[in-house]
Formats: sequence, C-alpha cells, structure tokens
Amino acid sequence: MITDEFIRTIQSESVTIKKDEPMYLHTSFRIGGNAECFCEVKNIDALKNVIAACKSFDVPYFIIGLGSNLLVSDKGIGGVVIKLGGDFDVVEITDKNTLRCGAGVSLAGVCIYAKNNSLGGLEFAWGIPGSMGGAVYMNAGAYGGEIKDVVVSSRYLDSNGNINEINTEKHEFSYRHSFYTDKDYIILDVTLKLYPKNKNEIFYLMQDTMQRRKAKQPLNRPSAGSVFKRPEGYYAAALIEQCGLKGLSVGDAQVSEKHSGFIVNNGRASARDVMELIKKVKDAVREKTGVNLHCEIKYVE
Repeated sequence: MITDEFIRTIQSESVTIKKDEPMYLHTSFRIGGNAECFCEVKNIDALKNVIAACKSFDVPYFIIGLGSNLLVSDKGIGGVVIKLGGDFDVVEITDKNTLRCGAGVSLAGVCIYAKNNSLGGLEFAWGIPGSMGGAVYMNAGAYGGEIKDVVVSSRYLDSNGNINEINTEKHEFSYRHSFYTDKDYIILDVTLKLYPKNKNEIFYLMQDTMQRRKAKQPLNRPSAGSVFKRPEGYYAAALIEQCGLKGLSVGDAQVSEKHSGFIVNNGRASARDVMELIKKVKDAVREKTGVNLHCEIKYVE
C-alpha cells in the first residue's frame, strides 16, 4: 500500500509522481488497469532514492520502458511503476563511432541519431518498438541483425544499489535473451559501436526495412509485437496459420489476419481476452503439431 509518508520520501524535482495512472496509456497494446503509483525518474540519484524507499516501505516496484512488450493486467499494477526519463532519455557520441544511450531512449530515436551522424549498423532496428534498455534486455533483432551485434558495454543498478558495468561477452546474448533476463537489475545506459556510413545509404536501408515491416506486420493496430518466441526448427506464425488460427478472436483480441504471429487489439480488448486467446493458440498448436509455443511478451499484474 502506498502511504503519504512513502510519497513524501520519494518526492523531489527529479521525480514525477502520478497516482492511479492508467497503464493502457503506457503500453503499445493499449491495454491495462491503473498503476497504484507511477513515477518518472530523471536521473540515477532519483532512481536510487525511489528503489531504496520501495525496499524500506516494503512496496513492490516494476521498471517500464516504452511498454512495447508488455501485457498489463486489467486490475492494474500494485506498488510503484518506474519509468526512466530525463538523463535516461539521452543519446550522445562519446568517441569516434561510439554512442552512449540512456536505457529510456527509444530505439527509433537511437536509429535516427545514428543516421543523422552518418553511423551505420543499426538499420535492422528501424521500426522495432521499445526502449534501448528493453532492446538489450531481450536482445531485440530483425532482418538478420540483433542488438548483440552493436553493443560493447552497459551499466546497471544491482539489487544493492551499486552501479556495475559489463562488456561484450558478459552480456550472454542469445535468441531473445541476455544477462539481464529474469534478473532484478536495472539497465541504466548502453554503449554501442557503429561504423561510418553514407547518410543517404543508411536512410534508404531504413526505408526499405520499414516498407518490409508495413507489408508484413499489422502496424495499424495496437499490439505487443510477436507474441511467441521462435520454436527451434519452426516459425511460430507459420504453425499458427497451419492450424487455421489466423483471425481467431476472443473479444476484441484477434490473431492478426496479416501476420499470425501477432495478436492485435481491435478496439477494447482486455488483458483477459488476450490471455484467453494466447491459451487457445498454444493449446491448438500443441495438439495439432506437438510443438509448445512460449510467450515473448511479458504479463504484469
């Protein structure tokens, strides 16, 4: 429970506090009940103070990026939802061909910054929704590229409030996985190593990537991207389509008719609708093909 004393403890010029904040405003699915307390922190000291207060008052907390891979419960989220803004929403060149990116900055923003500075290597990421921290957390990738290809280091806040840094191989990157996956660490910033490239060439590659996305993905409907991880030796979307599930609906949640790996919100879908639809898809695919599908999106309550 959030008390007035807790609010006074975390209040500062570097923290924006909103009580009972609708989470559908903060997820790409446009689904979710209210957060008991929503805080945007603008620097590391503010983040440390909020985390310390949560632990002192025994208040649960959850870190959110741009909400592109989340399904939030219809009942909302108890405790504190922490969004990284301010200093965490900055990109800068720190050395030749090297970018330092705050964990809260959008991946799209980093792509544009790299293009404007004639730095190549991120073209594959144009159109991937979400924040840089989220991209590293799950080793986001598309069209033959992955975040692991450009990350050289990252800093994080551990559960004891200490700032640590890890370099390339220690990220333990694999398919939709990293060192950070399922750990109680908060990514603070990420360093990328890119390479000089003609700005126009970067622009055309980014445009080509976006056109391919628009042709194949339901970008005109709220979603959380690909719902399922790629099963070894298969493609989730192909299995779902093979089982005749394209277009299957529960309420306003629907297996996209354009790309069956996506579930879209056709208007007023609830988290319950989505979870029921996910179960129907998983059960049908397992029954008809013997393949177990595993969710890529994260359910939060």
